[in-house]
This record gives sequence, structure tokens and C-alpha cells, in this order.
Amino acid sequence: MKNNKIKGVIFDLDNTLLDFMQMKEFAVKAAIKGMIEAGLNIEEEKSYTEIISIYEEFGWENQKVFDVFIEKQIGHVEHKFLAAGIVAYRRAREANLMAYPNVNKTLMALAKLGIKLGVVSDAPSREAWMRIYYLNLYHYFDGVVTFDDTGERKPSEKPFKVCLDFLQLSPYETIMVGDWPERDVVGAKKIGMKTAFARYGDTFGTINSGADWDLNNVYQLVSIINEWNSNS
Repeated sequence: MKNNKIKGVIFDLDNTLLDFMQMKEFAVKAAIKGMIEAGLNIEEEKSYTEIISIYEEFGWENQKVFDVFIEKQIGHVEHKFLAAGIVAYRRAREANLMAYPNVNKTLMALAKLGIKLGVVSDAPSREAWMRIYYLNLYHYFDGVVTFDDTGERKPSEKPFKVCLDFLQLSPYETIMVGDWPERDVVGAKKIGMKTAFARYGDTFGTINSGADWDLNNVYQLVSIINEWNSNS
């Protein structure tokens, strides 16, 4: 019995197509320097740890992190310090928002093979689209599904199914690529998708991803799909 040919790839966004954690680190450190220059009496390393812990508590996309941080330091939100932090953060974020090596090359090669491409991200819609446009990747994707589109986060089946509807493909014809096994791999496998673990973007020290393939470089996808389809 022949396998189904792979006709589509769905990517996670952060830490799969772009180096989200590196961008966040540079941006937070720049924000701290900005607040110090504006006169806030804080210590850099301690402040970085505190801000990251606020993100971990309230979510990586939370827009009030610096408000919470400043209030913890001085008992109220001083808008001079807040503005300094936000402006420095945004400048550094834009300067350090980068796709992983070979992402453009991979997307171009897959598009040339006639592979349909999509994104499923737990990020808010505005933030996800801003990153996709900033990196000039928008023209590759037939479907982009964010948390705001379904109200559910991976590993829920719903975001995957909505993206598959955009691509007009079945789960059996599609690979999901992501850096978070408990969300990306588990969720995709539940509905019968093939899975590839973005080990190059792993921030958890994952040993066994549970995916069909582990990728040390995103461009490996091209040879995986070519080999699979030639045997199908």
C-alpha cells in the first residue's frame, strides 16, 4: 500500500520560523537600559530575571509587563519610565527579529515543489501577522491561523483543522513543524498529521520529541518531502 503524498506543511511561528526567544532577550535588556537611562533606579541582571518571570506568569505576549514591573519597583506606574522602556524594547525587537537560517530558502523550495504552506500559532493575530510581514514571509502562506481565530491553543485540534481547511488538504497529506512537542507534535498527531520537531529552536532541552522527524536545520524538510513523495 502506497503512502499519501505530502502536499502541505504547517509551521508554528515562534522558535520555528523566527528566533522569538533571542529577540525577546535583546528587547527586554534594551528596555531595562532605557528605563535606567530615564532615571529608574534598578539593577540590570536582577531586573531581567524579574521581567522574564512576569512574562512566564502572565504570558509571553502580555502587553502590560513593564507596567507590572515598574509598579513593583516604585509602587506606581511612572509613564516616563514606561515610555522609555517600551520605545527601547520596540526598537530592539525590530532590530533583532530574524528568521532562522534557511527559512526563506526552505519556503521558496517547498513552494516551487507545489507544496501548500500554512502557519498555526498561539500568538495573538496582530502580533503574528506583524512578525510575518516584518520578515517578508507573508506571500508564502495559503493560511495563517492564530489564537484569535479559534479561541483555542494547541494541542487543541481546532487550530490545525482550520488551517487544513485553508489549505484544502487532509491531515494525512500534511506535516506539522514546531518546537514544542506537547503542543505542536501532540496536537498534530491527534488528527493524523505527520510531525517534524524543530530541534534548532528548542528552548526546553527536549530529549525525545515524539515526532516523525527531528530537524537540526529547517531545510532538511525539503529532502524529507522529496524522499517521502518519491516513495509514494
